[in-house]
Amino acid sequence: MTSGLWELVLRGVWVTVQLLVLSSLLATAVSFVVGVARTHRLWIVRFLAGFYTEVFRGTSALVMIFWVFFVLPPAFGWQLVPLWAGTLALGLTYGAYGSEIVRGALAAVDPAQREGGIALSFTPWQRMKLILLPQAVPEMIPPFSNLLIELLKGTALVSIMGMGDLAFSGNLIRLALQESAEIYTYILIIYFVIAFLLTRTMRGLEKKLKAGVGKTPTPKKDVELKRPETTNAGGAVR
Repeated sequence: MTSGLWELVLRGVWVTVQLLVLSSLLATAVSFVVGVARTHRLWIVRFLAGFYTEVFRGTSALVMIFWVFFVLPPAFGWQLVPLWAGTLALGLTYGAYGSEIVRGALAAVDPAQREGGIALSFTPWQRMKLILLPQAVPEMIPPFSNLLIELLKGTALVSIMGMGDLAFSGNLIRLALQESAEIYTYILIIYFVIAFLLTRTMRGLEKKLKAGVGKTPTPKKDVELKRPETTNAGGAVR
């Protein structure tokens, strides 16, 4: 490919990274708000949070992008630029999946920890902030890492709006060169590299958070396996 075409690819990578960062921030905020709301003591709060989760988990992200970009503007008289439309659609959709991760991690915390907070006369917010979240967040990192990779792959859907992301740029180059195998091989490699960097970053974050709560796994080389001592009938150690 020529330098001009590579420049087009790099611009597509930049747009994809922007969309990934913005939509992941929105999805994270939605995940924690809705996930915590699903553990609320008031049934109406739990119902509304559960209704949101079921609606957005049960609809296609592609259709949601169509809805936000093509359906809402005529209804409300305003138009979102493709970047913000994609951010809103992907953030709300994947935030629904993330809310289940948050809810599950909070539910997995030892009930004795909750009871300890009640015994100390902590308010519900204090129990959530000081006891539950510090223990639950490290357990959320692995599933959130998987969800982040899925979100990265979902960013390719915004090409239907004519947004110049990596997938859209690759398709333009394919049409210009009439060479599908080479172009899409490059695109696959770029997506893989971004996903690999995200995975390594999330693993580092997981280790750091688990170290903060004393859950750092012991390296195998530092674990000494000892054979348990037994005695025979005569009392001698074997």
